[in-house]
Amino acid sequence: MTPAEIAALAASYFLGAIPTSYLAGRVFKGIDLREHGSKNLGATNVYRIMGWRYAIPVGIFDVAKGAVPVLIIGPAASALPWFPLVCGVLAVVGHVFSVFVGFKGGKGVATSAGVVLGLAPMAVGLCLVVWAVIVWASGYVSLGSVVAAGIFPALVWAFYPARREGIWLYLVLAAVIIWMHRANLRRLAAGTENRFGRHAKGPAAP
Repeated sequence: MTPAEIAALAASYFLGAIPTSYLAGRVFKGIDLREHGSKNLGATNVYRIMGWRYAIPVGIFDVAKGAVPVLIIGPAASALPWFPLVCGVLAVVGHVFSVFVGFKGGKGVATSAGVVLGLAPMAVGLCLVVWAVIVWASGYVSLGSVVAAGIFPALVWAFYPARREGIWLYLVLAAVIIWMHRANLRRLAAGTENRFGRHAKGPAAP
């Protein structure tokens, strides 16, 4: 691996590791979002605690953290066709395990969306439709995120034959997102997961 490639991987990680939600909470509200709402450093929790005014720019920045490595950093450092995706995966890892907040960041959905938006926009568009329908019908952002992540590698395989050689990286990306939602999946099974914009009432009494 060349020095330029090593530098690109490090830059991708540290870009992804910028704790956007944490900084927004600290700078604008003087709070640590890890102690409020879902305690997750993601745009959804920013919306719950701080509102759309802050959630939208946080979400856009988190998407950019994934798009910049695959569109700019990776291609500038290497001619290898799969290298930009590796940079994108490192950005997601940085977002999820941020060195700046004790390796406890967000769940990687927005940053992953930025990665795949730069590489497979049609698959992203279809996943976004699926995500929106599920969230609208169920009220569960986590459920929509997990389902969208689960179907994404299959959509890449179907619509982007040239990327099939590196499909395992897309599978890794999907697996990271699903794994980061494991607590949400447990709450969904128990009937205690928060719906978008309101709290769960808990499982119904027998």
